[in-house]
Amino acid sequence: MNRRSSQSVVDQVLELAIAPSWSRIGYDIRRRMFDWDASALPRLDGRVVVLTGFTSGIGRATASLLGTLGATLHLVGRDPGRVASVSAELLADGIKVTTSIADLADLDAVRRIAGEIIEQHPSIDVLIHNAGALSRTYTTSAQGYETTVAAQVLGPFLLTTLLLEPLRSAHGRVLTVASGGMYAERLSVADLEMTSDAYDGVRAYARAKRAQVELAREWTRRNDDTVSFHTMHPGWADTPGVVESLPTFHRITRPLLRDPAAGADTLVWLAAIEASELGESGGFWLDRRRRSISKVPWTDTPAGERYRLWNWCKERTGLS
Repeated sequence: MNRRSSQSVVDQVLELAIAPSWSRIGYDIRRRMFDWDASALPRLDGRVVVLTGFTSGIGRATASLLGTLGATLHLVGRDPGRVASVSAELLADGIKVTTSIADLADLDAVRRIAGEIIEQHPSIDVLIHNAGALSRTYTTSAQGYETTVAAQVLGPFLLTTLLLEPLRSAHGRVLTVASGGMYAERLSVADLEMTSDAYDGVRAYARAKRAQVELAREWTRRNDDTVSFHTMHPGWADTPGVVESLPTFHRITRPLLRDPAAGADTLVWLAAIEASELGESGGFWLDRRRRSISKVPWTDTPAGERYRLWNWCKERTGLS
């Protein structure tokens, strides 16, 4: 067995085991095995990256790493104070930054910032959807949709649609940070938006992440190759969001969790490498490798469900 084949076997065995694959163990093994070197990534000077959810955790690490590579960043956050403080830190490091304030669950705010972004950046190389938290309590958006699905499915769908032309002008790519939790759910449009009496924050989050992955494939099917669409999951990372939303999981697994930079590694790599290295649009990635979107047959996507999801998003975002 040659070296490349043996590496592939080790990678596949790790992925089958899940826990070591998604923890810092999997990341450390793959980083050494495949000789990853973040400093060897292509420079991004002159390229525009729009990033949502940048003020902490993986988003904060992503902004710093992309900025270090020379990217011009347009950063979107919902808390004005945190947006101001984190963007000031990035500017102090010599990173080119502009910002917009919006809650991605508010579709009117999404329309507003899309106009701001286009006005400042008529050409966009990368759009990264990272915003989105796991909420234990049921809330609704300004338009009356359950907040998890509004912020992580409807808002990103609308923003992508509104930014398609500047993305096309740059032959850009759209990257979405999903979650390994989506493996637990099958796409069911009828069950995507939970009601208050049956709300389960963990399942709502997993269903939204499943929808993100499926939408990337539907975007690929419906668009020409001037824009590519990919999703990834960062593994188990030690972030403020995990501490807040999954305290028991964090307490038990903390020694095995990746740091935010490790969680951001594949996202930065997807944003930086040449398009020819990515292959076909619609990929789902972990640790710089394409992964299956289902691990058990009962979570396979039913026929026609992506089509229904697309129309569901269009209707609710007013794009019908």
